[in-house]
Amino acid sequence: MAESTAQANQFAPLETTEAVQTISRPSLSYWQDAWIRLKANGRAIFSLYLVIGLVGFTLAGPVIWNVDPAAQDVDQISLPPGAARVVTLVPESSSWAGGSATGSGLHFAEPPTTQHVRLAWDAVPAAAEYRVYRTTYSIGPERALGLPLFETTETYFEDLLDLRPRNYFYSVVPIDTTGQEMDTFETIEGTLERVITESEARDRGLLLPGETAPMGTTYTLKWHPLGTDYLGRDMLARLMHGARVSLFIGFLAPILYVLFGVVYGSTAGFIGGATDQVLMRFADFVVALPFLLFMILFKVVFAVGPGESGIMPMLLAMVLLLWPATARLVRGQILQIREEGYISASRLLGAGTGYLVLRHMIPNTMGVILVTITFAVPSAIFTEAFLSFIGMGVAPPTPSWGSMCNEGIKTMLTTPHELIFPALFISITVLAFNLLGDGLRDALDARMRNRE
Repeated sequence: MAESTAQANQFAPLETTEAVQTISRPSLSYWQDAWIRLKANGRAIFSLYLVIGLVGFTLAGPVIWNVDPAAQDVDQISLPPGAARVVTLVPESSSWAGGSATGSGLHFAEPPTTQHVRLAWDAVPAAAEYRVYRTTYSIGPERALGLPLFETTETYFEDLLDLRPRNYFYSVVPIDTTGQEMDTFETIEGTLERVITESEARDRGLLLPGETAPMGTTYTLKWHPLGTDYLGRDMLARLMHGARVSLFIGFLAPILYVLFGVVYGSTAGFIGGATDQVLMRFADFVVALPFLLFMILFKVVFAVGPGESGIMPMLLAMVLLLWPATARLVRGQILQIREEGYISASRLLGAGTGYLVLRHMIPNTMGVILVTITFAVPSAIFTEAFLSFIGMGVAPPTPSWGSMCNEGIKTMLTTPHELIFPALFISITVLAFNLLGDGLRDALDARMRNRE
């Protein structure tokens, strides 16, 4: 008896006055844990804020910056950001009879302005006529004189062609009696001052009806934060309204074809057997269909003519042809989930196919679905931009980032901001959604929690 009592005392708990430390983890749901993991990913959170900012730029931007994207500011065509907007009041232009010889060669008869540039030069004895050139670049030994403006027998010329407040180089080349240019020519450089007449000032609201102002009065033209395009339209307003088109297609098309792919893949994976094989072989057939060919066919069906926007054909082509990737991914997840024990238990309790798919299988694939949508959005935005760039998507004057890139590439050497801004918005949007998709994939993957 004493021996058994001694043995029992050997297993008695030790008495201690020290505080017992326990490690406990708060109970978190799947989505709470995923949000904590997502917040720990700095790149993903920054991308999330960037996406929210783009949505705000699209929805609230046109309300704050209430400028018509189709309105033209003809006095500020292809204006880069931060350019001077001061304009000087000058008299109305009058006819000019030409300048007189001064013996100083090629010169400006009057200070050059955006209203007109008046040149005069001395006669060359052997010249039958003169050819006037204009360029915006300095002339080197290669003799790149630029645009030929006019041929005249007089010794003066008035330039009225598309004048802007910038540096111009004018060259006058004598032409002999045989029609050949002579080796000698003169060049002059001038910086054009931006001017406006009284009637133009009234039309723009700078002068009220009946109001007069002395010549030489300066005014400040309307502000365009990101400049204007080649037609004088505000770039910021066009980027905001273009974002509506790009993000509309970028969000709506992926949501539609991902949802269809989820239903299709869930059905194929859950039923299995011959039905699964038939459904997936049809998905393989859809993958082999050429997207651009169907885009053209849908434009014909919808009677979309040249110069008309093909938003509906583009949206329909995406929805009908881009769902197989989502269907394959969801099918693979369903094939794995349907073998789980809780699915078998639900079947034993009498759960039907619809209940199992909607209550158990699809909710357990929501992480994969969200990641798929996140990666599908930038792909759809890039597809829209590409189709609009080649003229098969959104057509001018309706703004979209792709069509704006198409317009800006024509003048990229002289006014690069017309191409840089829409291309930058496309790049930032695509990069933000891709980084957000990477973060969501890591946060929603249960296997990643086991590695930490």
